Order: sequence, then structure tokens, then C-alpha cells
Amino acid sequence: MQGNAAMKGLKISAAACLASLALAGCVTVEAPTEPIVIELNVNIRQEVIYRLAEDAGNTIEENADIF
Repeated sequence: MQGNAAMKGLKISAAACLASLALAGCVTVEAPTEPIVIELNVNIRQEVIYRLAEDAGNTIEENADIF
């Protein structure tokens, strides 16, 4: 009895696979009519902080007697 149930499950699985393969051929891809726009938001905060830190370091070195 178990072999019969397993065979039935195998047949159902095979039918599902065949159905999904048949539907997979229905996909079409078309090029967009408008150009693709990519917006790049670049964070430059790190560079500004680095420059300020470098300037502060130079100021402290130049005026070591004040600090």
C-alpha cells in the first residue's frame, strides 16, 4: 500500500514539474522606452570631517604652547 501512495505522489510531482515548465516559456522581455535613470547619493561627510581633523591637528601642532 505504501508503494502505491509513493507512486501517486511521484506522478503528481512530475505533473507539477511539467506544468511549471510549460508556463516558463511564456515570459517575454522588452527594452524600456524611456532611459534608465540612476540616482547616486554620495555621502561626503567623512571627507569633510577628515579635512577638519587634519586642519585641527595642524593648528594644534603649530600652536602647541596654547593647548
